[in-house]
Amino acid sequence: MPAESERTEMLDSETKAVETPEDHADELRLWLRLLTCTTLIEGEVRGRLRQRFDVTLPRFDLMAQLDKAPDGMTLSDVSKRMMVSNGNVTGLVERLVESGHLDRRTSETDRRVQVIRLTKLGRAEFRKMAAEHETWIADLFAELSPKDVRELMRLLAKTKASAQKSAARRRP
Repeated sequence: MPAESERTEMLDSETKAVETPEDHADELRLWLRLLTCTTLIEGEVRGRLRQRFDVTLPRFDLMAQLDKAPDGMTLSDVSKRMMVSNGNVTGLVERLVESGHLDRRTSETDRRVQVIRLTKLGRAEFRKMAAEHETWIADLFAELSPKDVRELMRLLAKTKASAQKSAARRRP
């Protein structure tokens, strides 16, 4: 059996915070709980996308953004929505253009701007992935009642607003 110090190192941060609450404020334990849930769910979705469709989560996310914009989006707009750099989006776009999932054209109003959109193939394949993705998410939250989901949504909206206000106070 591992020594206590070894056992603690094997635990995730949230478990450590729960087992030694005197070392952590409630807000820190809440942050660790949110992070643990996010990491767990994201890892599961990443694994399922890779196993079922041989696609990465960033590629799926890019296609999801474009599915909502049939006329296409600029690389800059996609970057903002995905909260990543233009450089990250450019690599994804290149691979999806090569595979026939995206179409890229120069903007009619600004020759310096590229507009991307899903091709018919890209839209059809994305929608298959999205349908399965939706069932995976439902499965991951299956132990929550509809009331639990509504309450979590309410509390997370409050959490988001609190974090946004805090961030706004820090900006000059």
